[in-house]
Amino acid sequence: MLSKWLSIGTRWFLAGVFIYASVDKIFHPAAFARSIYNYQILPDWMINFAALVLPWLELLLGLCLVTKIWLPGTLLLCNGLLWVFMGALVYNYWRGLNIHCGCFSSGQEENGAAPMLWYLTRDIFFLLVGGYLMYSHIIKGGNHVEKDN
Repeated sequence: MLSKWLSIGTRWFLAGVFIYASVDKIFHPAAFARSIYNYQILPDWMINFAALVLPWLELLLGLCLVTKIWLPGTLLLCNGLLWVFMGALVYNYWRGLNIHCGCFSSGQEENGAAPMLWYLTRDIFFLLVGGYLMYSHIIKGGNHVEKDN
């Protein structure tokens, strides 16, 4: 019983994270493109494409988590994105860049930006949630786990 509610809660939590993360970026793609540019990882020709596609992918993945559509693939993509986001943060932290991550807001409030260690800690938590969902639904074969919708 507890694993059922834990699975539902973590799935809905991760769905909320992805949906919430997508909204501001969908409405402000130019600001999100500047955030991507600040990471200094992607080539210039990919920045606008990523700024347009990534928020819609996040929204789609969040909605798939809510509805349990294509759940194994959704969880695989969500965890893949979480690892990519973590890698980008670690890479810039290692390079000494303290940038606004652009994860939930594409605004560039440099004075109010959280320190990189906060972003890393938060994303480690998201990876733990995603990892639990991967384990409970794919590795463990979680077809038995929940029937909430």
